[in-house]
Amino acid sequence: MKTQSHKMSVSIDEHQSHLERLIPFFTRLDEEGTTIEKLPQERREQYQLEAVNLTLEHIWSHNEFYRTALEEAGFAEPRIDSLEQLSTVPLLNKDVIRGDKRKLLCVEPKQIGQVHLTSGTSGKPIYTSYTLADQYVYDLLPKYLELFTEKEEDVAAIALPYEFALPGLGFQRLYQFAFGTAVLSLGKGGYMAPVDKSLALMKEYEATVLATTPSYAALLAEESERIGFRLGEDIKLRRIMLTGEGCSHTFRKRLEKAWGCEVSFFYGSTECGVVAVECKEHNGYHIMEGHVKVEIVDPASGAPLGYSQTGEIVVTTLLREGMPMVRYRSGDIGYLQKSQCACGIRMDVLQLRGRMENMINLNGDDYSPFLLEHFLMEVPDVGMWYHFILEQGRLTIEAEPYRTKLTDSQLAEKIRAHMSNRTGVDCHVEIKRDLPRTFGKATRVFVR
Repeated sequence: MKTQSHKMSVSIDEHQSHLERLIPFFTRLDEEGTTIEKLPQERREQYQLEAVNLTLEHIWSHNEFYRTALEEAGFAEPRIDSLEQLSTVPLLNKDVIRGDKRKLLCVEPKQIGQVHLTSGTSGKPIYTSYTLADQYVYDLLPKYLELFTEKEEDVAAIALPYEFALPGLGFQRLYQFAFGTAVLSLGKGGYMAPVDKSLALMKEYEATVLATTPSYAALLAEESERIGFRLGEDIKLRRIMLTGEGCSHTFRKRLEKAWGCEVSFFYGSTECGVVAVECKEHNGYHIMEGHVKVEIVDPASGAPLGYSQTGEIVVTTLLREGMPMVRYRSGDIGYLQKSQCACGIRMDVLQLRGRMENMINLNGDDYSPFLLEHFLMEVPDVGMWYHFILEQGRLTIEAEPYRTKLTDSQLAEKIRAHMSNRTGVDCHVEIKRDLPRTFGKATRVFVR
């Protein structure tokens, strides 16, 4: 039996919550020597139904917006009899809560311990408020021993934003409190932590784990080569956790080759926290069913979709008291599968396909940028920095050469022919040698 206990525990003075009724469930799992990862579907769903009903009761009693929405949907009491009935609860749209810090708040403002917000790049920001118990008690209740193998001997470098958004502090709490792991708070290229100093710190403290975005992992690998650090020797990681942007499996393979270690995907958001994580088999994301209930709905009608049907990802948080997200429309596209994974984890598997707003329409068909990236990265002469530019229905690819003897015109033709063969779509290709690097979220798709 694997053992993993929280390195630290926190008690909140004079604190009572609806979520306390879920603690015995996780205590029983500890006593049984198992985790929610390995439970049969019936027991997982019993837990999720209880957690959903506790959340519905909480928002009904403490939030006017949620209660009004439930009453207008025909609810006389805040309860469902089965998880299938969750589809009768109104969906939560981003535009309804943008720029409003109190609309979803379910506690008194004085109980807020931390505020995070989205960048607001596609509109006003979304505020997410957490109580201290949200962060340091309930968020750490579920254990996932198969998905997270970190231990107190590890040193985790966190190259994620610490400003505004959740990722940096979220990973820091996870590693420190759940695993007792030492943390290097690198951030992403701020003036106090330039890239060369971040790499030097990772080398000095012998970092074993790196949490970052795909583009920043590529940037760090690039910079390490420039300053003469040998990845796999001077910096010897055993695992990289990628989050924040998403990328194709081919891009991930490029990173594994550059860093000489396993690279895993982590799917979450500032609004909902952790949602799903890849296991060692790398065949999709296992839903973190202790933390969230995930549904797939038709983007147009909002009707629920079944397994293997692609649609919008909808998330309900199960362990939040400050600002629960109930049937939150993520704007991401994907589909669910029942787990038949060789890792033994029974939690459902999510296949992520990207964001709705980033889909590229070519000749009447929608293409995920991840799929196009996958095809592009199949060309070994292409570097990890590129742009997809869509203008009046025509695709232009800007790409950098990578350790190739081909001329620019030869490489452009090779890319054009390969993409045409893989997609059936003819595109224009331009070879660039100075595509901009970014410390923020990488923008790969441009519509003009």
